[in-house]
Amino acid sequence: MVYIERYLMLTMATLQRLWKTSAPLTATGFVMLVAFAASVSAMAVDHSTILGAPTWLKPAKFAISTAIYAFTLAWIFTFLPDRRRLTDRIGWITAVVVVFEVGVIDVQAARGVTSHFNVGTPLDIVLFSAMGLAIVVAWGAAITLTVALFRHRFADEAFGWALRLGMLLTVIGQATGGLMTTPTRTQLAAARTTHERMTVAGAHTVGAPDGGPGVPLTGWSREHGDLRVPHFIGMHAVQALPALAWLLIPIASMEARRRTVLAAAAVYTALFAILLVQALNGHPLIPMMVTR
Repeated sequence: MVYIERYLMLTMATLQRLWKTSAPLTATGFVMLVAFAASVSAMAVDHSTILGAPTWLKPAKFAISTAIYAFTLAWIFTFLPDRRRLTDRIGWITAVVVVFEVGVIDVQAARGVTSHFNVGTPLDIVLFSAMGLAIVVAWGAAITLTVALFRHRFADEAFGWALRLGMLLTVIGQATGGLMTTPTRTQLAAARTTHERMTVAGAHTVGAPDGGPGVPLTGWSREHGDLRVPHFIGMHAVQALPALAWLLIPIASMEARRRTVLAAAAVYTALFAILLVQALNGHPLIPMMVTR
């Protein structure tokens, strides 16, 4: 009972600190948790599918991923108390963009259509284009934060490098989303052959149209390359590397932790690069024969 009370007190103190540091991002995190719960509940009653996946799976995935990202940025801001004006701007920009993006994803799911790469109607084009523009703005904010982290002097050098390199890899991982928005050769060839306007422009699957057998929960293709794999790995570096640096605090010296973080960042970068090359070459992360 005592441990539960201490845990609750620590959680409340942490949330109060995050709220004080960035109310927009903290509020966004809670809103996304509610959106996640709503999407999971919708899956329980709505068994329809889009491209073979449950209609509300994508909204659920984006909601929980966005919640984690929002809370993470608010937490990172606590290490930059002298850059309050900058972090306030980044917090507001990011909060507005991610709420808009998840909102569009939810609206399109409710309409029974895809949100990304959908250019089938004027409304779909406007929504997809607006999402793309908004994400570029949020990406610029993430780059600005990364630069600020590299300029900041951290008392804990190992933790500082974990934050810097983690955010840098996250920015690179975010950039892989741009690879998905370019029309594929098949889409372009079909448009030239039929002389009809494309209804789908871009894909996360390499070597085939989106859809088909996927890995449980994530939906990553089991038959072809999937750019969502390196995209996911890259984006979550900002949680993975600082977590490692924190876990090493009781068992390693500052210098040992710093070397370990740098080595881990190198391994993480190599993993990201391998997964990206694998996806671009059309190879699945987990082949069908392994998951059957």
